[in-house]
Amino acid sequence: MAESLPEITRVEDELRFTVVYDERTCELTYRREPGCIRFTHTRVPKELERRGIAGRLARHGLDYARAEGLRVVPQCPYIRAYIEKHPDYQDLLAG
Repeated sequence: MAESLPEITRVEDELRFTVVYDERTCELTYRREPGCIRFTHTRVPKELERRGIAGRLARHGLDYARAEGLRVVPQCPYIRAYIEKHPDYQDLLAG
């Protein structure tokens, strides 16, 4: 049976998306600005790296931006690299 993946949640009052793996919190932080979202940091504890968690957070945050009609400012290097590797998100980039 395939492992069930934990759900990513948006913690609006803390301006972050979170997911808990092995009792450790992973997060994508952001700032809202008029008409756009600025992704500021992706954090996954070292022992949880290479499990695709950061990619799931990036995809979730970018899908949220698209659904909300927001332009994206990828201040976080991980998000910037993710968008470069996934051209279907490049249309979200703020000019």
